[in-house]
Amino acid sequence: QVQLVESGGGLVQAGGSRRLSCAASGRSFSMLPMGWFRQVPGEEREFVATISRTGDRTTYADSVKGRFTISRDNAKNTMYLQMNSLKPEDTAVYYCALKLYGLESQKANEFTGWGQGTQVTVSS
Repeated sequence: QVQLVESGGGLVQAGGSRRLSCAASGRSFSMLPMGWFRQVPGEEREFVATISRTGDRTTYADSVKGRFTISRDNAKNTMYLQMNSLKPEDTAVYYCALKLYGLESQKANEFTGWGQGTQVTVSS
């Protein structure tokens, strides 16, 4: 069973940058699509970005396109989310997850192995 642990969150000023990491243990995730999602209290978990098994395909939510970059290092069993030009509306708990079957997706209910999340707070 795979376990995912997110890290890298914190407080950042608007316009700043932050890099999140998602480390996997328990099994290799190199053959699995991965994704980043975020959630604010009282709202549903929101799709942020997804990446294919080999990293050759990436998809982003319109709200982060051009500012965020998802990547993965299968040799290190780690996925990343580079966040640039951060805005206060990016404030959320960020989660990583993996998809056991099929290709990439933007639907949170198709992912599993959710970590505990890492809080990102962007101040104006």
